[in-house]
Amino acid sequence: MSDPNQRIVITGVGLTSPNGNSLNEFRANLLAGKSGVSKFETRYIGQVLAGVCHFDPLKYQKKKDVRRGTRAGSIATYCANEAVQNSGLNWAEVHKDRVGVYIGITEHGNVETENEIFEISKFGYDTSVWSHHHNPRTVANNPAGEVTLSLQVTGPHLCLGAACAAGNAGFIHGVQMLRLGEVDLAICGGVSESIHTFGIFASFKSQGALASNETPERASRPFDLDRNGIVVAEGGGLVTLERLPSALARGAKIYGEIVGYAMNSDATDFVLPDPTRQAQCIRLALSRAGISADQIDIVSSHATATEQGDIEESLALREVFGDCPNVAINNTKSFIGHAMGAAGALELLGNVPAFDDHFAHATINLDRPDPRCELPQLVANQPRKMERVDYILNNSFGMLGINSVVIVKRFSGV
Repeated sequence: MSDPNQRIVITGVGLTSPNGNSLNEFRANLLAGKSGVSKFETRYIGQVLAGVCHFDPLKYQKKKDVRRGTRAGSIATYCANEAVQNSGLNWAEVHKDRVGVYIGITEHGNVETENEIFEISKFGYDTSVWSHHHNPRTVANNPAGEVTLSLQVTGPHLCLGAACAAGNAGFIHGVQMLRLGEVDLAICGGVSESIHTFGIFASFKSQGALASNETPERASRPFDLDRNGIVVAEGGGLVTLERLPSALARGAKIYGEIVGYAMNSDATDFVLPDPTRQAQCIRLALSRAGISADQIDIVSSHATATEQGDIEESLALREVFGDCPNVAINNTKSFIGHAMGAAGALELLGNVPAFDDHFAHATINLDRPDPRCELPQLVANQPRKMERVDYILNNSFGMLGINSVVIVKRFSGV
């Protein structure tokens, strides 16, 4: 891209996942094959399997803030502050009106509404005991808004509802706003508090799509013949994005450059994906990046360990990368479960260190590969050493047929 101000780079990373509360910890556990799935007690259903985060919300919030706000807000606040600190920005000197906060979410407000209804049920459904914090807790912009309160950001903030494509959507929106000149710094990515709503477990259970396994760590099994559903997870992954000249001027560490992205819609079904549209989305991102499929080194797959979803994505991957024997395909949900709105963000960020360490992390729990999901390039159970990693492509798809793809390039200079 000829105009350097149109080149957007990642300069800070903040995350919390079921198996790590920083990029270094997360990456180390991915390479070590360490799962973050555990048993979790949820209202009305009892014990389920979930990806639970164990970050310290009081690192950046007071007890009053946590009590007044939401779990998604705490996750977003933690990740945003971690990203800003990691970026090396002198935050006191940053013009806060030129900062935008763009956070992808799957849904918001379910947890808070369920909790309030449960509480008033103890008082004969007397609405006088309903919390006056309910409205600011349940507005869709809550997680992004809580970030602005924490960091005193006075620029624009919003949440992007994009189902399980939301993490990528947050990155994409940040890139677009920077390229348009609307902001000078974007804090963006995705968050999820999904495990704290019993409704999501109940719905997946009634659908026959909720994972079970005697060993929690082995429950999330994308592409495996013995997979039996989704492990729901919470988490968050946010980054600071800047225009390249700004990052270079302050000597920032550059994790990678976002060079391609795409979003489209299946327009076919509420739940079942369309591999043709997924393949189109991947090809559009490749075209915008100005590269061919065989230049991609790592493909981070979306696969959730549902039978049909894994099969359909495999069809799309074979269609685009079938003639690319050197690409490595992996899956992060096998470690942490499906973090919904945070999934795409965490999955991309977990792979970005491959630019430096040259490893494609594995897909764990892949004991009996489903022949209907045949992908010869799939990295199974052990990390794969790569000669070089220049491009990472991240798939992230969601209900109602929303598809997103982001491509990040190793930064190799101006």
